[in-house]
Amino acid sequence: MRRGFIKRPRRLSRGLGVRLFISHFLVALVGALTTLTVTFILVPVVFGRLAGGTEGAAAFGRFFGPALLYSLLLAGLAATAAAAVAGLLVSRRVVGSLRYVVDATRRIASGRYGERVPVRDDDELGELSASFNAMARALDEAERRRMEVIYDLSHELRTPLSTLRGYAEGLAEGVIEPSEETWMLLRVEADRMGRLVDDLRRLSQAESGQLALDLAPILPAETVRLALERMRPAFEEKDVALVGFAPGELPPVMADSDRMVQVLMNLLSNALRHTPRTGRVTVSASLAGGEVVFEVEDTGEGLAPEHLPHVFERFYRVDKSRSRGEAGGGSGVGLAISKALVQAMGGRIWAESPGVGQGASFRFTIPAAWAGSRPGS
Repeated sequence: MRRGFIKRPRRLSRGLGVRLFISHFLVALVGALTTLTVTFILVPVVFGRLAGGTEGAAAFGRFFGPALLYSLLLAGLAATAAAAVAGLLVSRRVVGSLRYVVDATRRIASGRYGERVPVRDDDELGELSASFNAMARALDEAERRRMEVIYDLSHELRTPLSTLRGYAEGLAEGVIEPSEETWMLLRVEADRMGRLVDDLRRLSQAESGQLALDLAPILPAETVRLALERMRPAFEEKDVALVGFAPGELPPVMADSDRMVQVLMNLLSNALRHTPRTGRVTVSASLAGGEVVFEVEDTGEGLAPEHLPHVFERFYRVDKSRSRGEAGGGSGVGLAISKALVQAMGGRIWAESPGVGQGASFRFTIPAAWAGSRPGS
């Protein structure tokens, strides 16, 4: 994909430039004719009155009239020529900038998202060029992310598909004997593919605003309790402590109960993957202004500063060498789903970490049910 500024438009349309030039020329011509007409109607009358009636008018016609006529004609020609030059320069500048934008639009429509147009001046045309460049950059970034998603998705599906294909061929050829372990492994890989497909479907629905949400006032303490209850067996299996704290006096939040639990479970699953045995994960909720802040904090691997802005991107890996199939791999879209769900419910989500090896915390906010209209107000 070629990047850079367009050096020369290939197809030039002259319609707008001709119209701008003609309009300037006509304005100057009409102004000159109007000046001549008004001058030769009013000047003899005024000059005659000042000079003594008909004799003054006759003197004007013999001497002053021709001189005034030639002067006005010369001035009119000069004004028309100046207007023509100014019109030509203005039309070339306006149409030139528009031609760059039009030509770049054609190139972008053909898939060349690296095209940019030069920003020449700090005016409306410059603003148009800058806005066009911003749009082109957004399209370029969207195309890049689309290609990355396709590549990552194919990479994520390759491992379970290879496993299923290998075992299927082995069973068909009699190389592998059917056993409970074999069937269990095949089921695990099939379930893994199914979870990935389901997660991608949910993420697509959430990001496109097509995910149905049943918003209602729910208690933060109850949401935290449900998430802890469902995740506790996995934490006990890995020997990681799980602690929750959510005061009962917190106001209800306006959210979808199932989606809220899903967000907390996604964050807890992520914390569990990156927290070693005998580590600790804490879930808490607190009130900040008109929002309730939920936090999942762990004592695990932590995050370097350069990873913090990207952890909610789909398929993003902090450890590039780690496979999704490993214990710490994950599907790669859990945090992206959490971000999309939180934003769909009107909240914000972000990650913080003191550094590698010092743990990490994931926080998100949900508006309180009485935000903007406290009970009794």
